Amino acid sequence: MTQLTAFDLKKDKTPTSATRDEREIRRALLPFDVRFERWEATAQLPPGAGQDAVLAAYRRDVDRMMKLGGYQSVDVVRIHPEHPDREAMRRKFLSEHTHDDDEVRFFVEGAGAFYLRNDDTVLKLVCEQGDLLSVPKHTRHWFDMGPRPLFAAIRLFTTPDGWVATFTGDKIADTVPKYES
Repeated sequence: MTQLTAFDLKKDKTPTSATRDEREIRRALLPFDVRFERWEATAQLPPGAGQDAVLAAYRRDVDRMMKLGGYQSVDVVRIHPEHPDREAMRRKFLSEHTHDDDEVRFFVEGAGAFYLRNDDTVLKLVCEQGDLLSVPKHTRHWFDMGPRPLFAAIRLFTTPDGWVATFTGDKIADTVPKYES
């Protein structure tokens, strides 16, 4: 189940609250201008389904999102516990970064944790199948898929370049508890 945990950066990064209540999650995300929604994600994806198969299974939702948001490109990240590049991918996404584009993810399988940061707080939002998250451009964040990742997420972008990160160089992600799937 989706869970949000808040960490106070001024009090040794201790958790200050945690909730699974959808309304409370949305309220906590307001200062970050992050959109959070629960959508239907019921397509059964075969174990080896690649990007084309995942996009075909959710074509109606993808087309609607692309039209409404003016998105120009879409891709799928699908990682399983035996993926040969899982450790390198985890390290890459664990570094705090921003984008010059909104980051939209629709989780269609499994779970992973998005971390959002402002001056005072880090929010850890464990997203699961059916969660849609839209993180505004220039928002400091990182993503943790856990040591044994299992998730598939459809990502939409307003530029044709897709996922392009600007890493902040800050080691904040090393100081907040990691996601242990």
